[in-house]
Amino acid sequence: MASFSPRELIVLSQIPGIGCLRLRNLVNHFGDPRAIALASVRQLSDVEGIDRKAALAITQFTRSPAAETAGAYADDQLRRLARTPGRMITIWDDEYPAYLERIYDPPAFLFVRGGFAPIDDSSVAIVGTRAPTPYGSMVAERFAAGLAHQGLTVVSGLARGIDTVAHSAALRAGGRTIAVLGSGIDVIYPAENKALSARVAEQGALVSEYLMGAKPDAVNFPRRNRIISGISLGTLIVESGIEGGAMITATTALDQNREVFAIPSALHERRSSGTNRLIKDGKALLTENVEDILAELGPRLKGIAHNLPPTLLHAPQDLSLFERRIYDAMEEQPLHIDQLAARSGLATGDTLVHLLSLEFKGAVRQMAGRMFVKT
Repeated sequence: MASFSPRELIVLSQIPGIGCLRLRNLVNHFGDPRAIALASVRQLSDVEGIDRKAALAITQFTRSPAAETAGAYADDQLRRLARTPGRMITIWDDEYPAYLERIYDPPAFLFVRGGFAPIDDSSVAIVGTRAPTPYGSMVAERFAAGLAHQGLTVVSGLARGIDTVAHSAALRAGGRTIAVLGSGIDVIYPAENKALSARVAEQGALVSEYLMGAKPDAVNFPRRNRIISGISLGTLIVESGIEGGAMITATTALDQNREVFAIPSALHERRSSGTNRLIKDGKALLTENVEDILAELGPRLKGIAHNLPPTLLHAPQDLSLFERRIYDAMEEQPLHIDQLAARSGLATGDTLVHLLSLEFKGAVRQMAGRMFVKT
């Protein structure tokens, strides 16, 4: 069956009451936009999910000036898409993400800057709070880098906090990453992630079901989250409160019969109360390392060498005696330079010199307040 052109699909999407499901059913039933425009109320009512009220709305729309207005609107949308630059991918296209197509309510079309690749069938989403602790940022960075080094695509939502850390770490590791937006792909939110979004498009894709120019309204994000989990084999939650948006993504993943992973955190930390609750309620797998994710996903990973240990979870091999002493003194959480000096038995000044060398080698990262953590 031939699919509709992008213009025709945008026009149909403007009919009042015609959402993703009804749009897909109309296309599948008629196979030709002209047939929809010429169909009677009775013929339209034969389409699954189209009741008489919806059929009347379709006939009134296609036979009124509203259809011409929608056509002009669609033309403008496609011009804006071309300037972005981007493309429109429909559910009838081979490039449409295979796992997303299998969810209950997949979008009929997606606006994409960049593109999908076969490797994206092995994707893991990483989401969490917009205001992470240093520990949360470190965990998100290490998991994103570790997954990328294993050849998995990292999916997230380009939001502040954990999302930004996950995209950035995947890119630094040379991996692919997909950002699903709650706005049009020409409206980057938050604005400070504009440069990051360009890099994502180069090494993956920016994706949205929302039309060009759509603002990042709060009501958009719950629906956005179903795409994040829908594209992915599993979703890792890193630091989320009980009411956090990442908890919505966890729920959509569970509804889609996808795996949910969660990082345990301190009991007193409110930003982690959601992840701890997911683990406690048996809705998420307590996750300590990348191997936990690879083992759970197992044979569903396509063409991935998931029997290999994540590269970034091991110390570099070219460390000097003093660099090794400092590196071995470090823990999973950030430590102050004075603590590292005491643990390594070196003077604070010498410790700083060796830490800067470790940072240059990519083994550690300096954080605010003279805190250091392994990468």
